[in-house]
Amino acid sequence: MRALDRKVLRDLRLLWSQALTIALVVASGIGGFLATLSAVDSLARARDDFYASGRFADVFAAVKRAPNAMASRLLEVPGVLDVQTTVEHFARVTVPGSPDPVIGQLIGLDAERPQRLNRVQLRSGRWPQGASGGELEAVVTESFAQAHGLRPGAAVSALVNGKRRNLRITGTALSPEYIFGGLFGMPDLRAFGVFWVDHDELAAATDMAGAFNRVAIKLAPGASEPRVLDEVTRRLAGQGGAPAHGRTEQASHAMLDNEIREQRVLGTVLPVILLAVAGFLLHVVSARLVATQREQVAALKALGYGNASIALHYLKLVAPMVLGGFVLGLALGHWMGTGLTGLYAEFFRFPDFHYRLAPGLALVGLVLVTVTAVLGTLTAVAATVRLSPAEAMQPPAPGRYRRALLERIPHLRLAPSLRMIVRNLERRPLRAAVTIGGMAVAVAIVIMGNFLRDAMDVIVDTQFNLAMRGDLIVWTTEPVHAIAGRELARLPGVLQVEAGRRLEVRFSNGSRSEKGLLDSYPAAPRLQRVVDVDQVSRPPGHHGVLMTDRLARKLGLQPGDSVTVEVREGAREVLRLVVERTVRDMMGLNAFIERDTLNRALGDGDLANFFSLRTGAGGVTPVLEATQQLPKVAGAFSKATLLRNMQEVSARNVLIMSSILTAFAAVIAVGVVYNNARIALAERTWELASLRVLGFTRAEVSVLLLGELAIGIGLALPLGMALGWALTHGVVGLMQSDQFMFPVVIRPRTYAWAGLCVVAAGVASAMVVRRRIDRLDMVAALKTRE
Repeated sequence: MRALDRKVLRDLRLLWSQALTIALVVASGIGGFLATLSAVDSLARARDDFYASGRFADVFAAVKRAPNAMASRLLEVPGVLDVQTTVEHFARVTVPGSPDPVIGQLIGLDAERPQRLNRVQLRSGRWPQGASGGELEAVVTESFAQAHGLRPGAAVSALVNGKRRNLRITGTALSPEYIFGGLFGMPDLRAFGVFWVDHDELAAATDMAGAFNRVAIKLAPGASEPRVLDEVTRRLAGQGGAPAHGRTEQASHAMLDNEIREQRVLGTVLPVILLAVAGFLLHVVSARLVATQREQVAALKALGYGNASIALHYLKLVAPMVLGGFVLGLALGHWMGTGLTGLYAEFFRFPDFHYRLAPGLALVGLVLVTVTAVLGTLTAVAATVRLSPAEAMQPPAPGRYRRALLERIPHLRLAPSLRMIVRNLERRPLRAAVTIGGMAVAVAIVIMGNFLRDAMDVIVDTQFNLAMRGDLIVWTTEPVHAIAGRELARLPGVLQVEAGRRLEVRFSNGSRSEKGLLDSYPAAPRLQRVVDVDQVSRPPGHHGVLMTDRLARKLGLQPGDSVTVEVREGAREVLRLVVERTVRDMMGLNAFIERDTLNRALGDGDLANFFSLRTGAGGVTPVLEATQQLPKVAGAFSKATLLRNMQEVSARNVLIMSSILTAFAAVIAVGVVYNNARIALAERTWELASLRVLGFTRAEVSVLLLGELAIGIGLALPLGMALGWALTHGVVGLMQSDQFMFPVVIRPRTYAWAGLCVVAAGVASAMVVRRRIDRLDMVAALKTRE
């Protein structure tokens, strides 16, 4: 074994604790990088495979009723490769033993014409056949069946076109059209289920014989989607319904695509921060190690070793730390990625969804840590290896100490130990800045992880307590006269009813256009309000619209400008409305207007298509049961049930994410504080031993060294809190989508928890270093080399 290689092994044995902390920081960065991106890649791969095998459509359209012959006309549209029509119907579903309201989407399957698009894959049981004894056989989505414990042979009931029908479950299935299960953009496997039933039976029950109300279209390679959408919309214009749309507006695909985009952001930003900290640690450790081995470097150069050999020697010293961290990061990434994939599997259902760590991604991680190690090490040894042997053998020039800035404050007297600490910090500002910056990053990462908890609390409070003040939302199959609210008000337990109307529209301003919702409320709404991210209630537009600020920015609009609103249902009227004000709303690209103003602009009567209900104590369940007997009620949901189901999922996921990021931050804090203290101890051993000989106690000597760390932590806390605020805003900005905007709310408890975590990590590191100070061999430390 070469002499330099033996020296590497000896140095590693002496530096094992520092090497371990550096390896842990590297492992945290690589683990987070591999876990997040590999889980997202697994999710994207499962999606693409299911889309390909299930022939997921590219264009979708809903109509009220169109003859089957219309399908051949759509097939003639240039760019259209295939067309598939179906009969679909939303129904109120009652699951025995479950008080929760359920919305079921019934889809007709034709046994004589197998599906060519959006193919349904049977997971258990058998396909449904015709009605038997008045019952409809149905295959249900696997997630819904598991959430309610439904097995083949179980029965539920559905209100189909005003008539109660039993649905006998014959199996479970998956569809590329319903990978994500939920209502209103929220994961809710209990409240929404898809039931595939016999086509002819469903058509007969919904008066759709010889017709269809949903169409899916597959585009030919290279086809222009906007042109196909315009032409399909034009040909279906006389059939009612909404204009055709692409995958971006398909609910399941939009949620899945948004999740992939958000996780790619997190999987890139946070690991980069961790690896940057690892690079700083490597630089600091290498630089200060080389400084303590200045005479050894000089001796090696005098013996004929070149600069390249010495630089390679220190790279070999760092390599085990980095490669060990990389191997540990691989294992950590695989474990975390498997768990993250398991969480995805609860929300997104695929026939084949397995975690897989792509070799190419692991190779990218190896390149990242290699570059980090090389840059961190070479920049540290460059200054020393350039010295001539004679110059390097001389001890470094003594430091020039002078009165610190703090000492120059009039009438301020500092204790001798504090003066020593302050002067040492001021003499090496770069080293102090690196240490403080590393701990500040740890504080920022804890804030980033726990911000999610604060944000979820604000979202829940805003949406379920301030905006949605009723207990139930009931919506109708089509707009009805608002006087129908009186019928709901007469139901036992109902205390207050408020009518509203929601329209799917396209907002346009010149060449810019965006699709969204136009919600209309009473002039002074009480049960369903518009509440901004600052939790302030905003009234809907009186003469014009109240528009979300994101939508206004996309359209280039300011308050006072006019916007064109194209209604995408019914007669598809085109309105010209004024933007009265903007609001920072969290949900979607929407606008809000008084219901009376909207109805006058449309030339309709006093119409509404949803009603907010407030009930007395214990009145929700009886009201839900009573609404099932109302033929024009398409569905209803309970605020309490929706809130409970969302909290069960979000609370656990937020806790997992916060715990992981807090652990990463603790590793960073320990790595920075411990390495700084250990190397400072190695550099100042002679000085500290001298003080002990002069009569300083162990505690007084420890204060000189650990006092620097205490001051560093004290400065890092406010800096880290500011950095955490900026990091959170930056990441949320990158993850912002049209569907949802996370409110950036960081509560005092989060700042306190971040500070506590870093202080605890610093105290733990200081205790280890203090133990080494207590065991200091003064005789060995004071020996002077000749």
